[in-house]
Amino acid sequence: MSTVGMSLDIFCRGLLRELSSEGYDVVALSSPDQPLEDLGRREGVRTVGVEMKRDISLFHDLRSLMRLIVVLRRERPQMLHTMTPKAGLLGMLAARIAGIPVRVHTFTGLLFPTATGLRKSILKLTDRITCLCATHILPEGEGVAADLRTARITRKPLRVLGNGNVRGVDLDHYAPGPELTACGKEIRKKLGIPESSFTFVFAGRFVADKGLPQLIEAFKGISGHDCRLVLVGDTEGSSPALTRESLASVPGIHLSDGWVDDMRPWMSMADALVFPSLHEGFPNVVLEAGAMCLPSIVTDINGSREIIDSPQLGFVVPPATVVPLREAMVTMMSLSSAERARMGKAARDNIAAKYSAPFVRACLKNFYSTVLNT
Repeated sequence: MSTVGMSLDIFCRGLLRELSSEGYDVVALSSPDQPLEDLGRREGVRTVGVEMKRDISLFHDLRSLMRLIVVLRRERPQMLHTMTPKAGLLGMLAARIAGIPVRVHTFTGLLFPTATGLRKSILKLTDRITCLCATHILPEGEGVAADLRTARITRKPLRVLGNGNVRGVDLDHYAPGPELTACGKEIRKKLGIPESSFTFVFAGRFVADKGLPQLIEAFKGISGHDCRLVLVGDTEGSSPALTRESLASVPGIHLSDGWVDDMRPWMSMADALVFPSLHEGFPNVVLEAGAMCLPSIVTDINGSREIIDSPQLGFVVPPATVVPLREAMVTMMSLSSAERARMGKAARDNIAAKYSAPFVRACLKNFYSTVLNT
């Protein structure tokens, strides 16, 4: 269960079909939307839609909770596994009320560490309720687990599966090759980026939490280099300073036409990934970039620091800073193509050893087998 179908599609692509083929009766549950329908057809599993709001909305949340209780009492699953914050809160509450014996929640990221005031208190309370109602808690990575312990969100055991990531990377799919290189060249041509221009790529929502204000300022301050910055994503929920118009007005910045279905060509056209997010669970874009042999610049936050855990794999800078980010970008540009290639190859080797999709799925299936047979 997740709040919206897109999250299930991101976290569970291929997994649900695999579980079904191994004897599990799988039901995918989220808000009723097109991604949920598409996932059901592709994975060959039954879907159930229950409307949920991503933001806090007391009236809508209570209505969603009552509907979830009805659904769970009707379905009587042996286990409910929730992901994303609102799905965790409502799903774990509903499952406990409905008497579902095994209640698992995965924290794919935490919102309270960067929140302030009343919002921070509310977010910590909702996470505590989620943990109280869950029988098993799976943080995505040791960083998320440490934050849960430090903030005293729960005293229950926390279990990090494998090396933390809940999805894993399909190394056959995310792999550089001639076709993707050709597609990348076409993107450069379409955007008007010369082959000689050093190009950074960013992927994510155009919001302040992704570190875009710092990235824009860092990019503006680079001088003496022919470089470009390509932003791939969408402006949903962005501030007035991060609209498409304001971002596109900065010389050297290029934007995609919204979300893209396949990031691989965009990574193939770039020389490095820059991902200065302020908080994450375990960012898939950094894993995918590494699998594509693309060196990365990331911030010292949960997930990112666990992926780029050596200077041989990329650069890590403090979050919410401009000067260190700019310096890392300049240093990346100063490396020779051979040095960047070695860094990209080391990143792929590291991901192959620790985050391959078959390994991650095996860890999850072993966990399911254990908790369902105890």
